[in-house]
Amino acid sequence: MSINTKIDFIYLSEPEMIKAGVTDMSACVDTMEEMFILLHKGDYRMAGPNSDSHGAMITFPENSPFPTMPKPTADRRLMAMPAYLGGDFQTCGVKWYGSNIANREKGLPRSILMFILSDIDTGAPLAYMSANLLSAYRTGAIPGVGARHLARKDAKVIGLLGPGVMGKTSVASFMAVRPSIDTIKIKGRGQQSLENFIAWVEQEYPQITNVQVVDSNEEVVRGSDIVTYCNSGEVGDPSKYPIVKREWVKPGAYLAMPASCSLDDGMSGPGVRKVMDSIGLYKAWYEEVPKPAHHYIPLVGMRFMDMIEDGLMSSDELEDLGAILAGDAPARQNDDEIIIMSVGGMPVEDVAWATKIYRTAREKKIGVTLNLWETPVLR
Repeated sequence: MSINTKIDFIYLSEPEMIKAGVTDMSACVDTMEEMFILLHKGDYRMAGPNSDSHGAMITFPENSPFPTMPKPTADRRLMAMPAYLGGDFQTCGVKWYGSNIANREKGLPRSILMFILSDIDTGAPLAYMSANLLSAYRTGAIPGVGARHLARKDAKVIGLLGPGVMGKTSVASFMAVRPSIDTIKIKGRGQQSLENFIAWVEQEYPQITNVQVVDSNEEVVRGSDIVTYCNSGEVGDPSKYPIVKREWVKPGAYLAMPASCSLDDGMSGPGVRKVMDSIGLYKAWYEEVPKPAHHYIPLVGMRFMDMIEDGLMSSDELEDLGAILAGDAPARQNDDEIIIMSVGGMPVEDVAWATKIYRTAREKKIGVTLNLWETPVLR
């Protein structure tokens, strides 16, 4: 009996990813909800001995005897982010992450990403796909998942620091779950990025009738129902991270923080609900990096981990987003709660969204079929 050993897979360029729905934020938010419930149930695996690692990154020394070795310049990352996701997904994959802030001088995005989706049984490739949009949309969807359950239902005002890619996708996810929003306050570094963001809002969300450019983080936060910091900057000194002060925050505000941020004692203390996109992720990070961890990973969740280690906070104060989505922990309980969510990003998110896009691409015959082999030479 002959055995069919042929392996084909599809290649999806960025335009083909768009045709397959990678920029459908509403569907992405729904997919991330599905993923978080599986995460809470434990039907997933990521890297590391605890199966919760963000990934494995190549680092470079400040001084190398090899003149051709890359320097550890700002945001220099070469990183593999693998994961498996169960449920209705039953796939695994890895995102290859190449990043260098100097790319912008060459007219390229800071990060250039690719994703391989594999069959969980054989390990054979199913798809090789452009992943910049995949990654951007799954990252932006997480603040929206939180907003669906943790923001006030009548939220109208977004305060945004950093009107770049992450800022756009976060706003897109907020609009997907809170369409009553009509105002955005934005703070950015450059006039061009602000103008690009405003033009994007006018085109995509004409229901947002009030866009205000503000000059301070305080103005971003004050009066906003939803606050998100999507800034970029150097890591290492938390005193230089953009801060949120308790006195700025209105009752009932929801804060989603996927970028560097510091908090004053009022925001770190009792009276503010502290939600993590995955407590396991932060525990894994905390084991992997030097201490204080907030100096190396600038997310508010790592500040909380440092506080727990220093006896300044109980681990019981941390809440897990997956538990909230699964109904094992409460969502927003009243209109005055202040809730802050740390957003770290996980490779299971890439696997979830990549799987949906792959299935759509197959159904609609999008992409280029490539052959790995008809029969392997070695087996």
